[in-house]
Amino acid sequence: MPEVINIPAGWRGDELLRRKDWLHTFESRDINEIDAALDCVKALPLEEISPATFTLPTLAAKLLSIQHSLEHGAGAAMIRGLPLERYTEKQATRIFWGLTSHVGTAVSQSPAGERVFPVRDEGYAESDPKARGPSSRKRLSFHTDRCDVISFLCIRQAESGGENYLVSSVAIYNAMLEQRPDLVEVLMEPYRYQRHNVDTGNVLPYYEQPIFSIHEGHFAANLLRVLIERAYSAPDAPAMSDLQREALDYIEKLAEDPSMHVSFRQQPGDIVLLNNWVTLHRRSEFVDHIEPAKKRLLLRIWLSVPNSRPLDPRFAGSYGATEAGAIRGGMRAV
Repeated sequence: MPEVINIPAGWRGDELLRRKDWLHTFESRDINEIDAALDCVKALPLEEISPATFTLPTLAAKLLSIQHSLEHGAGAAMIRGLPLERYTEKQATRIFWGLTSHVGTAVSQSPAGERVFPVRDEGYAESDPKARGPSSRKRLSFHTDRCDVISFLCIRQAESGGENYLVSSVAIYNAMLEQRPDLVEVLMEPYRYQRHNVDTGNVLPYYEQPIFSIHEGHFAANLLRVLIERAYSAPDAPAMSDLQREALDYIEKLAEDPSMHVSFRQQPGDIVLLNNWVTLHRRSEFVDHIEPAKKRLLLRIWLSVPNSRPLDPRFAGSYGATEAGAIRGGMRAV
């Protein structure tokens, strides 16, 4: 019988906002270090920027502390105070890359090998094979991304909407264990996932992995319901059982409970980092500005981190390596 998981990432709702490892602020000394590092890498291609070249004498230790808390603490962190008004968009991208390189290794987010992904409404039709949730303005359901840590830098916000919602998957697991332990057992068995439309470098038409898992004493949750629904609706696929569907619905019911999740609106210059193994996140629908130069834009980097947990081997289909600290996740470039 599964047992309650007692780890710091098991917070509920606004408890996260009161934690010391949630909110961090760039101080004037930090900005000075960032400016000096930016100047040092101005001639380097973006993907050659590394901790060794983007040197941060004191800020690096803060970023390593955040890296630690993402794996062993709350599993979520926000850094405020990057003064975007003093940088071009290209410079902001290089700063974002340089800062996150101190946390982990960026992995590909598309078959083109993009490691910095623009999150904005591209206006794709639902039937367009290039359509993805982050490329739309629609409301997204609670989910995880294919990486250890997801990071966002807000460049511009929408005219309205676009709020972030965050919930601890550890807290959801514990609540389900108390209320519906039968569904926890269902969620620890594998679900079928369809290969994403844009994941053309993946040779597998589908893969199977659990929603909840405990491997070598480490909890991990992973969920992208849209790919699950596509997998079970395929002509040659088995039907999803009523209990499997009820278990997914129960996760969403708990995640939408205001006492379980926290919401906030990321402001320009805010950086948010989330451990995908202990949190689920979503975004509300937004209304964008009419002027193209004012439209909502976030930059996203998927990170594989060196202090990551070991994973259940059943995650190999989508993550590749499952050993602790391994480079894993992302999409294979074509």
